[in-house]
Formats: sequence, structure tokens, C-alpha cells
Amino acid sequence: MEKRICVIGGGRWGKNHIKTLSGMGCLAAIVESNAERLNNFLTQYPSAKGFTDIDEAIAERYDGYTVAVPAELHFDIGEKLLKKGLNVLMEKPMTMTAQESEQLVKIAKDNNARLMVGHVLLFHPAIRKIKELIGCKKIGKLYYIYSNRLNLGTVRTEESVFASFAPHDISVLDYLTDSHATQIEAKGECFLQKNVCDCTVTQLEYPDNVHGHIFVSWLHPFKQQLLVVVGSEGMISFDDATTEKEIHFYNKKIEFQNGIPAKVEQPDEIIAYEKKMPLEEELHYFVSHTDSEIEINSGKAGLEVVRILEQVQKLINK
Repeated sequence: MEKRICVIGGGRWGKNHIKTLSGMGCLAAIVESNAERLNNFLTQYPSAKGFTDIDEAIAERYDGYTVAVPAELHFDIGEKLLKKGLNVLMEKPMTMTAQESEQLVKIAKDNNARLMVGHVLLFHPAIRKIKELIGCKKIGKLYYIYSNRLNLGTVRTEESVFASFAPHDISVLDYLTDSHATQIEAKGECFLQKNVCDCTVTQLEYPDNVHGHIFVSWLHPFKQQLLVVVGSEGMISFDDATTEKEIHFYNKKIEFQNGIPAKVEQPDEIIAYEKKMPLEEELHYFVSHTDSEIEINSGKAGLEVVRILEQVQKLINK
């Protein structure tokens, strides 16, 4: 059965939802408070219905609603939809506080509604492939993961670079480790504005002595979105900011020979993977799970990301 999806918010990211869902044949409606912008969308997507009032869109009871509005509006809109038993894909971060996120998870459960959070990198085919490589022990025992998300801009005035950039990285580390951080240390530096960190370094400890770190900065000379995974039998790197977007496997490790650590190296590999659009994969998943359990990017997973965001914010504000 063809699903009917309503997009709430037609801004920078919402317009991508609209375009992608239209291409999938699932775009049923658009909610946008800016009437001029809404009319432009309806001209471009004439089969969709348009609303400036969210309550009118809720009354239509579409199969699912994607919410791509400013984060401070997420809780109120999510609560309104979920209390009606409607399925929701909420863009990241899920809400502004862990308490709000926890409430949405409970409301969804109480009303038998599906709640998913838009951590789109979990649907990046390269990230999915790296998880597969970790799972099949290509790198042996997982030791540590680090993620760099660096660029010059976009500088925010209302939130730190960690809150702006790092939700992606937190969700990826949780996904690749199949767990949540048990200990966190973080430090941030403010250069451009008082009390708004421009760069942060966060250390995370996961079960089974797996470690991670996240380095984010919007005050950096070049763009980098680098993920490195290190294990007992090999290492992986992937930089999503490069044109090639290649997954590199480094057949390198350290072995002790007569008590002396020695480097062991074999030829490196480029790991092939199927190139697909992460947002399209994410929306396909949401549409296909409006009648079944959300296992990737569930509301509970989104809640854990918000919890870490809160903890780190307290640490860097000390």
C-alpha cells in the first residue's frame, strides 16, 4: 500500500524531505507557516496538499509526519502528533532536553505510535558498510573510534559547535559500538563569542574497553568529516568530505615478538560499497516501518544522543 507522508517545515532541510518524498511517490502534504514559501512548493509539487495550520494537517491523519523545524519546536509538535497516535520522524536533535525526549518516547509508547529520529548518517551506505566490517571482525577486536567534523562555519550564536555538529558523531559511535557511552570527558574553547564554544574535544568510554573521541570545530581551515576505526587486526578510515568518499582498510597491527612491540603491515585495500543517498535510505526506512517497530534511529536512540549532548554541554561550560 502506498504511504502518505506529510512534511512539517519547508526550510533548509525540510525542502530535502519534500523533494525526496515526492520522488518516492509518498509526498501527500506540506505544512509551512510562510504562505509564500508554501505556495512555491505547491506550484512545484501540485499533487501535495498545503497547510499553514498544523492542526489541519493532523486532522488528515497521514501515515507519517516528518518534522524539520527548529529544534526548540520539536517537543510541542512531537507531543501533539504522538498523542494522536501518529507516526513521526523527528529531525535531530530530537528535543532540547533529555527530559523532553524521554517524555516523547513515553507518549509514543502509550499511544502505539512510531517515533524515529533523523540521524541520517546511520543510513549512509559507507557507515553501514563499516558496521558490517566491524561485525565480521575484519579489524579484529574493536579498540577505538575517532570522528573529526571540521569546517570554517557555519557559526551559530545560540548553541555551541558541539550541539550543532556532534549529534551526527554521537549517533554513529553509538551505532558502531552497539552501546552508549558509560563515561564522558570534554573540553571546549570559546574564541569568537562568550559562552559559545568554537571547538570541542570529547572523550567517550564504551563497554568492553572501547573508546572514542569526537573533535568538532567551525573555526578550521578546511573541511573534514573523518571517521577512523582501529582494531586489533586492522584499521579503517572514511572521509565523507572528499570527492572519492572511499573506505580504506589498513592491514596494519602491532604484535609483540619476544616481548617487543613490532609493526606488522600488509597491502591496504579500498572497500567497495553501494553508493546511495542517505536521506532517501532513511525516508524509505521510515515509510516502510510505519506499521512495524523502528529499530534504527528509534526514539530511545535519539534520547541517548540528547543525554550525551546535555552532559557534554555541562562539562564544556564549567
